[in-house]
Amino acid sequence: MKWKLLLALPLLLTWQTQVVAKSTQDDARIESYPLPDLRQRAVLVDEFLERRIETILPSLMRRSGIDMWLLISRENNEDPTLRTLLPADWYKARRRTILVFIDKGFKDGVDLGVEALSVSRYAVGDIFKSAWEPESQPDQWQRLAEIIEEYQPQTIGINQSDYFAQADGLVATDKEGLLGALSETYRERLVSAEKLAIGWLETRIPEEIPHYQYAVGLAQAIIATAFSNQVVIPGQTTTTDVEWWMLEKVKELKLTAWFPPTVSLQRKGASNPRMRGEVIQPGDLLHVDFGITYLRLNTDTQQHAYVLKAGEESAPESLTTALAKGNAVQDFLTAEFVTGRSGNEIFLTALEQAKASGLRPSIYSHPIGYYGHGSGPTIGMWDKQHAIPVNGDYPLYPNTAYSIELNNTFYSEDWQQDVVIMLEEDAYFDGSQIDYLHGRQQEFYLIRE
Repeated sequence: MKWKLLLALPLLLTWQTQVVAKSTQDDARIESYPLPDLRQRAVLVDEFLERRIETILPSLMRRSGIDMWLLISRENNEDPTLRTLLPADWYKARRRTILVFIDKGFKDGVDLGVEALSVSRYAVGDIFKSAWEPESQPDQWQRLAEIIEEYQPQTIGINQSDYFAQADGLVATDKEGLLGALSETYRERLVSAEKLAIGWLETRIPEEIPHYQYAVGLAQAIIATAFSNQVVIPGQTTTTDVEWWMLEKVKELKLTAWFPPTVSLQRKGASNPRMRGEVIQPGDLLHVDFGITYLRLNTDTQQHAYVLKAGEESAPESLTTALAKGNAVQDFLTAEFVTGRSGNEIFLTALEQAKASGLRPSIYSHPIGYYGHGSGPTIGMWDKQHAIPVNGDYPLYPNTAYSIELNNTFYSEDWQQDVVIMLEEDAYFDGSQIDYLHGRQQEFYLIRE
């Protein structure tokens, strides 16, 4: 093993010389986004969860026509939706965890909201009251059946979906256990909770939005620092070096990246618009795809930097124009966000109008929130620039968030070749308009030679 360590030593020293020595400087951009400690973050997560169950879940259950919602998972095999309902200090389900929501409806004109139960060995945080005592009823499934008989719901939602993966969390074994415990009457009342699960995942509450804006601002600050001379030494630093610097920074901030940071470049004379593992040189156009998770909210950002050549103070004019054309595609897309429109309607109209204006766009935007690639309306796919059945037919609802993801191809006179501007910025739709959570890139980051 010793010889392997000796061989690795020169690589370590090279890394330290190229990147780490630069990143020890004061990082004003990132430091302008101080974060609470992990305990304080957990408090926020639990407050959001309680508030969401109190304020949006009743209306979502009624919109979906579901009286009782069952979420069932075993440890290390969690339903994607159930995972978002666990308290901050529950990293996963325990043994078999069964969460039950009952719409209590109205009484004397007063909304009684939703009752939350845990048919599990343990209470689940302060929200889900324990509704099972194994000592008096050893059979967990039978106890669930007793609760269903007690409340007599007309519709019982289970997380089963052919098209939306995050709403398809009920595994075969747990479904068999459920069916085996229910009478024929209640087996016939089981329905897909697809629309309810999607609604829960996609809908944001007002209390979350300032923190979401903060998370996006922090992600942009990390990008701005990565795309600066603090990290990049032209002629030495590789795109891979920058990727690892970003990942190290995320870990340093006690955050997670929900996918590996991806840094690529375009270069005059090269036909590949996504060159990776290359040494960054003056004249290169850099691109990054980057997303972090903060308070269970995910960001997803794609931006660009230009590496100045000797004597340059700005990017070539045609590259600057290319970025502006990319912004124009964003404008065509966001102008089509109207409550009730399907993802396909938004996508096809924006694509047609952008092309009619002389642009060469590709649009592939998606919902974002609890998951980076979230549930909700699909608005184009990068490899399918046409209407998407079912997922694309899902309508746009208020109080939802999206990654405005797309690209535009533009012929650069300076480079005498096509340049692809790939952009992605997070935005929030309040029902009447869509706004970027923390602005969007309209100028390149500049790295000096």
